[in-house]
Amino acid sequence: MANATAQLSSKARFFFLVVFSLSLVCRAGASNGAAATGDEAAMLLAIRALLADPLGELSGWGSAPHCGWKGVRCDDRGAVTGLDLAGMNLSGTIPDDVLGLSALTSVVLRGNAFAGGLPAALVSIPTLRELDVSDNGFTGLFPAGLGSCASLAHFNSSGNDFVGPLPADLGNATELETLDVRGGFFSGTIPESYGRLRKLEFLGLAGNNLSGALPAVLFELTALEQIIIGYNEFTGPIPAAIGKLKNLRYLDMAIGGLEGPISPELGRLPVLDTVFLYGNNVGGEIPKELGNLASLVMLDLSENALTGAIPPELAQLANLQLLNLMCNLLKGGVPAGMGELPKLEVLQLWNNSLTGSLPPSLGAAQPLQWLDVSTNALSGPVPAGLCGSGNLTGLILFNNAFTGPIPTSLATCSSLVRVRAHNNRLNGAVPTALGRLHRLDRLELAGNELSGEIPDDLALSTSLSFIDLSRNRLRSALPPRILSIPTLQTFAAAGNELTGGVPDELGGCRALSALDLSGNRLSGAIPAGLASCQRLASLILRRNRLAGDIPRPFATMPALSVLDLSNNLLSGEIPSNLGSSPALEMLSVAYNNLTGPVPATGLMRTINPDELAGNPGLCGGVLPPCLANASSSEASSRLRRSHAKLIAVGWAIGISVALVACGAVFLGKVLHQRRYANGAGCCDDDAAEEDGSVSTAFQRLGFTGAEAIACVKENNIVGSKSSHPS
Repeated sequence: MANATAQLSSKARFFFLVVFSLSLVCRAGASNGAAATGDEAAMLLAIRALLADPLGELSGWGSAPHCGWKGVRCDDRGAVTGLDLAGMNLSGTIPDDVLGLSALTSVVLRGNAFAGGLPAALVSIPTLRELDVSDNGFTGLFPAGLGSCASLAHFNSSGNDFVGPLPADLGNATELETLDVRGGFFSGTIPESYGRLRKLEFLGLAGNNLSGALPAVLFELTALEQIIIGYNEFTGPIPAAIGKLKNLRYLDMAIGGLEGPISPELGRLPVLDTVFLYGNNVGGEIPKELGNLASLVMLDLSENALTGAIPPELAQLANLQLLNLMCNLLKGGVPAGMGELPKLEVLQLWNNSLTGSLPPSLGAAQPLQWLDVSTNALSGPVPAGLCGSGNLTGLILFNNAFTGPIPTSLATCSSLVRVRAHNNRLNGAVPTALGRLHRLDRLELAGNELSGEIPDDLALSTSLSFIDLSRNRLRSALPPRILSIPTLQTFAAAGNELTGGVPDELGGCRALSALDLSGNRLSGAIPAGLASCQRLASLILRRNRLAGDIPRPFATMPALSVLDLSNNLLSGEIPSNLGSSPALEMLSVAYNNLTGPVPATGLMRTINPDELAGNPGLCGGVLPPCLANASSSEASSRLRRSHAKLIAVGWAIGISVALVACGAVFLGKVLHQRRYANGAGCCDDDAAEEDGSVSTAFQRLGFTGAEAIACVKENNIVGSKSSHPS
């Protein structure tokens, strides 16, 4: 019995000791956990102490358990696992205390005001899975160290000012899925070490100064879904190995120096939805294999050196929303199937050498929003159904050879913002009701063969800012209120056959900055009310039939810099203060009927005399002085008076000569009769002397008396009216 009691007592003591020991361990663990928690709180406060926090975003740190502090994320044990301080306008630095947060896996400092070099502590956290320091002002070389973060999956340093080479040691972070260094100043080539990033899904290198050829190892990363490496200086071809990237959805290699043809292998990527290769030196033909990209939504190959025709296979891209082939060397026609693409929203083909007509069905059954085929050699009619879906905002057709009328359906296209169809061969009338399109901002129809009148309803617009109807065959008068459109900035209708006057219903014309009505048949006076257009900078009315005075209020227009009134019928004087107009830089009033002195103020002091030519009544300023003109007139008057005197003297001399000659003849005849009556011969010396004495006065002048008498006729008398030079 005693032995049994002893054994029971011994077991009890052992159980007590075990329980006691476990309680001590638990107490110790709790104590250590509390100590660890306190240490991490202290570390966070040490970090905060070196941060500038102008918005007070971290003002709550220290007043509650640290796991509840703003931007702090903890695990179930209370250990800090994440710091998300994004968008708090913080600056300063991150101290080494961050290394004491032993469970830290995520640091997000995105969108703050940090500057200077990136703290080395941030790339030395061994447990890190995510580092985001994007959109700050970090500078200098990117420090090495991230390659030692074996668990790193997401790295983003975009939107900073880092320089130098890309961090090559990142190739050791083989768990990396996202690598984003866009928008910096990194230079050099893509490190070959990045070929080890077999789990990489996102590669963002765009907007740096990177150069060299694209490394072949890059196209061995078969997990890649997005490649965004444009806006660099990469050269050489796009490797055919790109066809291996079967998971690639987004490809952006725009703006660089890539060359060579587009590899047909690009057409083997089944989930590719976006291809941006614009702004390179890519040449050759567009591979027809691109028509196999069933998922393709956006294809932009613009601003390259592509040749040949647009492959009709592109019309197989049933999901295509954007096709941009502008600024290449493409020839041939626009494939008819383009009009059948069911989701096409944007079609840009401008600045090529395309010929033929547009697909008649274009826009009819498509959500077409923007069509730009300008600067080609396209012809034929403008498709009538371009706004079939009611989504068309931009219709850009200029510099082609389109013919036929402007589709009247455009007048009901309420989504239209821009119509630019100048320099074609469009004919017929300007469609009515365009002025009722409440979004229409720009209407350019210049350089066509349009006829008829300018529709009155254009003046009803509340949105048009630019109207150019120049160089057509438009007739009749301008709509009276066309310059009253409240948003109108530019109106041009030069080179037509418009009649009537310049509209004087201006309605404040508060936005009008340019008005060109030159080369028409406008008549009447220039409305003085144009001076109320306070923003009018260019007024061109040359080559019309405008009459009357130059409105004096023009001299006070605050923005007027160009005023061309040449080749009209204007009269009166140039306003004396016109040269002092505050902004006037160019003035031409040549070939009018202006008179009086040229003002000697402001621009008029240095104006080219050619801008005043053809106004014989102008004087002074840069022209000969008005005083000199007055003296010339006086001299001319004196000359006329002297001339009259000469005429009178001439008549007197002529008559005197005639009388003397007649007297001489009469005397000679009497003497002759006497001589023969006295029997004197013809050789009588006395008679000869007297006879000689009669003609001596004329012979000394080199002609005889008979010649003198023969010349005494009205139309030969010196100074007679008939001999006056006209």
